[in-house]
Amino acid sequence: MSDEAPGKQRIIQEFVPGKQVTLAHVIAAPTPDLHRAIGLTSEYSGAIGILTITPSEAAIIAADIASKSSSVKLAFVDRFSGSVVITGELADVESALRSVISGMQQILDFTPALVTRT
Repeated sequence: MSDEAPGKQRIIQEFVPGKQVTLAHVIAAPTPDLHRAIGLTSEYSGAIGILTITPSEAAIIAADIASKSSSVKLAFVDRFSGSVVITGELADVESALRSVISGMQQILDFTPALVTRT
């Protein structure tokens, strides 16, 4: 016999991440302090592009697309968290993020994110 009131249903919800680019953001003119604060050495300069991908292993594919689509440097790729950080000239970083979103959507049927900018 159940402890629940008659007519009530128990619903259990779980978060199951889909195939999506959850964040695509450009920091157009970061300060040198920001570069240092996030652990970027002097070889990484210019704009910063940040991506978060689920499932996290797809960050490797996103990094591949970004690095082949424009003149950016891969600053960080984490296949466990799905994070990708790229640096370079502003136009190159924006182009790389758009290429990643388009590629992930077309190749893997990912849900895209808007590219935001500060």
